[in-house]
Amino acid sequence: MRKLDPIKHEAKRRQILEVAERCFLRDGFRGASISDICAEARMSPGHLYHYFKSKEVIIRELVELHLQRVASRFAQMAEKPDVLEAFLDEIGIWRTTKLKRNPTLIHEVVAEASRNPAIAETLRRRIQALRDMLAGFLREGQERGQIDPQIDPDLAAAVLVSLVDAIDSLAAKDDEKFNSAEGIDLLKTLFARFLTPQAVGLPKRAGPAARQPRDTLETAT
Repeated sequence: MRKLDPIKHEAKRRQILEVAERCFLRDGFRGASISDICAEARMSPGHLYHYFKSKEVIIRELVELHLQRVASRFAQMAEKPDVLEAFLDEIGIWRTTKLKRNPTLIHEVVAEASRNPAIAETLRRRIQALRDMLAGFLREGQERGQIDPQIDPDLAAAVLVSLVDAIDSLAAKDDEKFNSAEGIDLLKTLFARFLTPQAVGLPKRAGPAARQPRDTLETAT
């Protein structure tokens, strides 16, 4: 029995993942079949299944690689003198290099998740992992006095991740506008106003009294 070379095995897995990602970006999750991936990778289905048992497993592994890259980027941003400035700069890099490839792909995966429990779990883990990493990054910024200390890091991370997903949806419908320099600047301005400490000069956030219903305030006066 031939002994498995772990280095060659991992290199082949990475090659298959790169090919699969190209196929998914080009044809969509449902449009790209195992046969398509095998044809581009120049291997038989039986050979591919030696590395990945299904298309769902390939998606899961691609998500893991994506999260590893995101974690690396967060670590690099945390090393910068100003974490908020680093985060805003990263938005510009991400929007111009990632979203332009195929903003509809994630929506196909979301649609597939509604009928595929394995994909649904992968998507859930991705969202939670992104929230956790962003929340940790925001806490680091708060400790440095560079992120508004009044915001809840976990809730803010959930809001920001959801906002990015919503903007992805808009980009899928109007790619040119939401991938333009103006669109990126608008997104950065929105995040900056939300995260910048109030001491910098932003309007004070509304307190409990300011959020009372109008009729309650009128009665009090």
